[in-house]
Amino acid sequence: MALTHSAAMPRLPAPSAALELFKPITWFPPMWAFMCGVVSSGESFEGRWLFLAAGIALTGPLVCATSQAVNDWFDRHVDAINEPARPIPSGRIPGQWGLWIAIIWTGLSLVVAALTGPWVLGATLLGLVLAWIYSAPPFRLKQDGVLGPAVVAVAYEGVTWFTGAAVMAGSLPGAPVLLLAALYSIGAHGIMTLNDFKAVEGDRLMGVRSLPAELGVGPAAQIACAVMAAPQAIVICLLLVAWNKPWFAAAVALSLGIQLVLMNRLMSDPKKLTPWFNATGTALYVLGMLVSAFAVRTISGTGQ
Repeated sequence: MALTHSAAMPRLPAPSAALELFKPITWFPPMWAFMCGVVSSGESFEGRWLFLAAGIALTGPLVCATSQAVNDWFDRHVDAINEPARPIPSGRIPGQWGLWIAIIWTGLSLVVAALTGPWVLGATLLGLVLAWIYSAPPFRLKQDGVLGPAVVAVAYEGVTWFTGAAVMAGSLPGAPVLLLAALYSIGAHGIMTLNDFKAVEGDRLMGVRSLPAELGVGPAAQIACAVMAAPQAIVICLLLVAWNKPWFAAAVALSLGIQLVLMNRLMSDPKKLTPWFNATGTALYVLGMLVSAFAVRTISGTGQ
């Protein structure tokens, strides 16, 4: 009788397997964008440490982790072929636990967001909706080479930047903050397209219409670089003309200039050199985000 009862008990996933499912390494981009939002708000940290901690938890260990769990659950059949060692196809997260973890973490994210404030709750809800429609049928936007990267870019950059500013201000952020969040989200579309280069063959076999799979690596790289560069050029113009921040504009312009040199080298062999560019050009891109955040800090919040 004891043996029958034991056999009927569902096996729980090990905490280490759940942590691997959440992919902590992917939490850095949204947490960085969140901190850019915090900086750009112009608000003092004093009296807001609890909200700041909640916001960091939301953007990384909660919402981003949820998106990874959702993606791995709905990609489990593909991963069983391409990456069978992952937690779900390997059986280290057994049965329906991959789906249950995604649902539980979605609910937990909403609870934390609701305690943080209505603007953060709205941003979190949007981020979670994007996470689900990106991976889950019938939408499964990841199969579209334009919409897929756009969803990830908005969720990882725009929504989290907004969340950081909203956490600090407790209200709708000002126009400069919203403009920066939108522009750097557009540029991040190019970064997401570059990330698709590593899976071109698999995407073609599985019918995923990523830009590299549809257009070829060379043309997709040109589009990705143009999409990265154009919003930064607009940011430079805003800093220089609209916001009277010439030194900050010069810093972002220097960053963009170096990126253009690196992009030129990237074009010689985009597939091979994309990891190198991510460590150099993309790093300069995100540093420009922080520079821009500091630039508008004095025209936002209490720094006004």
